[in-house]
Formats: sequence, C-alpha cells, structure tokens
Amino acid sequence: MPQNAEPLVGYYADAILKFRLIFPSTYPDQQPSVRFVTDIFHPLVDNQTGTFNMGPRFRSWRPKEHHVFDILHYIKAAFKKKGLDELEESDCLNKEAFRYHNATSSFAALATQSSNLSKSASALFDSDYPSITGKVSDGIKFKELTKTQLQKGRAALGLSEWDEYN
Repeated sequence: MPQNAEPLVGYYADAILKFRLIFPSTYPDQQPSVRFVTDIFHPLVDNQTGTFNMGPRFRSWRPKEHHVFDILHYIKAAFKKKGLDELEESDCLNKEAFRYHNATSSFAALATQSSNLSKSASALFDSDYPSITGKVSDGIKFKELTKTQLQKGRAALGLSEWDEYN
C-alpha cells in the first residue's frame, strides 16, 4: 500500500470485481447496461444474471448529461456503506441481500465471503469462469502470470518494480 494511502474498509474493500458495460446500438440515446461477471452478494446485483440495477442513480437516462464515467462512479459508490444505506427495497434485484437493513451481521458475512471469493484464482483466471450466465465473450482476458512473466511484461512497458509492503 502506498505510504499516504488510507486503509481500505468496508465489506467489499478488497474485492476484485469484473463486470461488463454493454452498449446498445442506440447509445448514447439509450443507457448502457452493467452485468457483473464476478459472483457478488449485493442488493443491486441479480444473483442469477449478474445484472446491476442503475435505476437508483439513473431514473431516466439523459444522454447530454450522463456519461460512462458517471456509471463507473455510481458502481463504485453503490458498494460503499453510504450507498448501501440509501437503497430502497424496490430498487433491489437481490432481495436477500437487501436484508442488510435488518440483519447487518448476516449481510456482512455473505458480502465479505463473496468479496473474498472474488480474489480466488478460479474467479480471476479460469477460462471456464466466463460469467454468471455461462456465456463466453470477447472481452479482456485475465491470465495469471509467473513472477518472471510479470517482470518481463513490466520491463516491456517501461514500468519499474514496486514494493507491495511499502
């Protein structure tokens, strides 16, 4: 962690979440959709399809005002405590996860468990972990590298080594 960085806190603080932004052919007039590839226990994420509900932030999509960075910012905000606290049950695709409001310890356990599983090698690198729906697509492919491969790749990009514990 960098010297001046604050420690990460929260249920999802150290999760590694893969998702897809899907742009309709009518974009920017119609909003993109978001589907999580990583299984994650969250009130706004449908646990069957990975669909993320952007309705609480974008009740109506305004193409001249709303942009991709607004979507990315909202996704990040939705995983913070304040974002979770502001959710209405009617906005939640995962009603079980909405129990956060009534049973914090249960939610904390399940959210933390899904966060920890998101960092597993199978969630990050397995070729047969394409998505919740089982569909393979042409997206960014993640591949586990050996230390030597990582060093060669960093050198090719002109990046220096870093100390994780600094």
